[in-house]
Amino acid sequence: MNAPQRPNPVDAQRLARLRDEDARHHVHAWGNHHVLKSQGPKMIVRGQGAHIWDADGHRLIDGVAGLWCVNVGHGRAEIAEAMARQATALAFYSSFGNLTNPAAAELAARLVPYAPKGLSRVFFSTSGSDANETAIRTVQRYFAIQGKTTKRFILAREDAYHGSTYLTASLSGRAFFPGWDAEERLIHRLSTPYAYRRPDGMSVEAYADSLVREAEETILRLGPENVACYIAEPIMGRGVMTAPAGVHRRTREICAKYGVLYISDEVVTGFGRLGHLYASEPVFELTPDILVSAKGLSSGYAPLAATYVSDAIFDVLSQPGEIYYHGFTYSGHPVACAAGLANLDILERENITALVQKNGAAFKRAIEGLLDLDIVGDVRGSHYMIGIEFVADKASKRRFADDVRVSERISRKAYAKGLVARAVMPECILLSPTLVMSEADIAESAAILRASIRETMDEVKREGLWR
Repeated sequence: MNAPQRPNPVDAQRLARLRDEDARHHVHAWGNHHVLKSQGPKMIVRGQGAHIWDADGHRLIDGVAGLWCVNVGHGRAEIAEAMARQATALAFYSSFGNLTNPAAAELAARLVPYAPKGLSRVFFSTSGSDANETAIRTVQRYFAIQGKTTKRFILAREDAYHGSTYLTASLSGRAFFPGWDAEERLIHRLSTPYAYRRPDGMSVEAYADSLVREAEETILRLGPENVACYIAEPIMGRGVMTAPAGVHRRTREICAKYGVLYISDEVVTGFGRLGHLYASEPVFELTPDILVSAKGLSSGYAPLAATYVSDAIFDVLSQPGEIYYHGFTYSGHPVACAAGLANLDILERENITALVQKNGAAFKRAIEGLLDLDIVGDVRGSHYMIGIEFVADKASKRRFADDVRVSERISRKAYAKGLVARAVMPECILLSPTLVMSEADIAESAAILRASIRETMDEVKREGLWR
């Protein structure tokens, strides 16, 4: 809850100009440009460790790690210097065909030991969207080579998020892109694994059974000969929806039974967020056919993503006469791969996954302490991936009306007090901080959220929107 340190007048003039130019020229991802035009953007100018500073001098705990990305923390000179050395030696060259560069070759080799068993081939791209698109195209080609041309359907969850390309946006839940066009022919949806809002009177165990049964029944209804793959986030980004224990493993077993490939989208959960470099095997007890990684792979210092494929898939893709007709200009970009190597050095040297296992558990306990507040209905997730759901009535789990925008109110108040917390649904806030938070940062985050929630409760009560 720091008072802002005002920039000097020259800086203030420049920042005012940049804000104006941004509002007039910069198309923001996921931006409400009508609001941006009238209110202007928030400009972030510096980061160090678990904190960022905005242009007005506010120090903020980065409770979202940029966008689930900056796992090793801001201001790591080691990564910046590695990128500069690589840019000086070789800023860019294509990795198409038989071309490569030392950074890409070394990073691929160093990543494989951390991957689930049998996934020893790595394709580099620049974002989770690209990497998931790569996964789907790879699956389709894998079956086409074998003459299984009817295996084209893709199973995905409602409320999932897999990216913003045309195909990956189509894979994502409809709530992310209301009114936008989407591919509907190939994609078939399973229900959201939303244990907090499971049917009344149903146990968690029965709910888990129903989710697994739904997956099998959907495959049988569509015909296993027509279903290519199932793609799943271990924990869903939207609202941090968390499937009951065993659901992912059992769904993987169903997929294997019917010859459906399993894609684990670890864009968010990978690189330490749940206390392991990847969570599929150690946390969710499954070995996917394909694993997708991004965000924490470079801690956001450079655009970098990876799609791991199993040896069995690669053996088909690499048979004589077959060419892998897929790639991006910046696949295996040497500077991005140098950032990935330096990021991995830090994760290993500082044993950050062990730190997450310790402090991440403390972080969740601190946030669970908010459950005594009247509108905090659920705290879910694991370690440094936490969702808070707000309700108008705890007993019935009755939601606030969407136009109350309770999560946005809390998020705005938290920002003013020194914490970035992301409103992802009208009634939900997510927290995905850097993995290097201190115990003091954890305590301060919980205190800011408590104060912000209390103020919001008073506010909506005064406005006649609650009780």
